[in-house]
Amino acid sequence: MNYGEIKKNDIANGLGVRTTLFVSGCTHHCKGCFQPETWNFAFGKPYTKEVEDNILSSLSPYYIAGLTLLGGEPFEPQNQEVLVGLLRRVRAEYPQKNVWAYSGYLFEELTGKIPSRARCEYTDEMLSLIDVLVDGEFVEEKKDITLRFRGSSNQRVLDAKASLEAGEAVLFDFK
Repeated sequence: MNYGEIKKNDIANGLGVRTTLFVSGCTHHCKGCFQPETWNFAFGKPYTKEVEDNILSSLSPYYIAGLTLLGGEPFEPQNQEVLVGLLRRVRAEYPQKNVWAYSGYLFEELTGKIPSRARCEYTDEMLSLIDVLVDGEFVEEKKDITLRFRGSSNQRVLDAKASLEAGEAVLFDFK
């Protein structure tokens, strides 16, 4: 897996101050995407053990609320195995931190209710390690800069754990 960028002290991609990993590779190719260079799976730099250790280290300050995964597309099957390994470590080393993930795939596609190319042997575990899922492709015609943590009105901010428990999408409560 490659990645395009790691942002430390990010406040734009989830609640609180976060570390954000932008993975490479996306097959959605949404019109108006803010990072089309990340569509290419070879974009950026190789993700290594040293990179992962750096991400884990960046989560250590008390003021870092958690980790956010963006892209590209974290749920492309080519990215899931590596990201599950990262998320296992985050959960083991920082159980108090939360994890957000952005995906162009719908929750229903990721869980198999709607057939999807995203489903693979790592999808269920990856979903189980995430707290908040922002799902749905960016739709330029529905772009709305007033929305919180999403770019277009069709996208949803979901409580991943509650959604998995309910077997259907449950919106995240920002209170």
